[in-house]
Amino acid sequence: MFCDDMWQRTAELMKAIHDHPFNVALGDGTLEPDRFAFYIVQDGRYLEAFSKTLATASARAGDPAEAAFYAQSAHTALAAERLLHAGYVAELGADGEGVATSPTCLAYASFLQATALTAPYPVIAAAVLPCFWIYQDVGTALLGRAGDLDGHPYGKWISTYSDPGFAASVEQAKAVADRLAAAAGPDTRAAMERAYCRAAAYEWMFWDSAWRRETWPTERWLAP
Repeated sequence: MFCDDMWQRTAELMKAIHDHPFNVALGDGTLEPDRFAFYIVQDGRYLEAFSKTLATASARAGDPAEAAFYAQSAHTALAAERLLHAGYVAELGADGEGVATSPTCLAYASFLQATALTAPYPVIAAAVLPCFWIYQDVGTALLGRAGDLDGHPYGKWISTYSDPGFAASVEQAKAVADRLAAAAGPDTRAAMERAYCRAAAYEWMFWDSAWRRETWPTERWLAP
């Protein structure tokens, strides 16, 4: 199965994601607010691109159930998850004014939108899967380590991505990718694998960029 193969292929990357200091500190509640605020600003911008990619997947889907799934997921990315972001933005004062979109955020968003516009539907399904699956895996692991989230500064984030409802949507996204990969020719299957691995790599890079509060190294040469 495609998903089993991709999970095994990215096993070391997944360990690096779980072990990243951003996620370790997020889980134990010691993550500095300015790092999380940077992440929230960048993630809000990323979600706009992710939502558009899901909407394109819905339009490209030949199966009505898959089209409905991606359409609903696109709405959730802009509505439910943005509501979560809005709460943290208000709490942390992270309105993003004056904060440039990071190189990693722009690269990941551009990769997804380019895939949505130029790649076959099965490749789009593979490209969006890591954002579903990896977040659910991380959220579930953090909940297991944290236990009681009462008073946890990032408890709302952890509960969102460890929620059974979100897990159900992950299973749907995986089922779509498995079905499409099983019907794909060798070239399309290989393209799906490349898209999945690239998106999974961007997930690590996104958390790492938030940990470093990544900026553009060329800023000093450009007038505001």
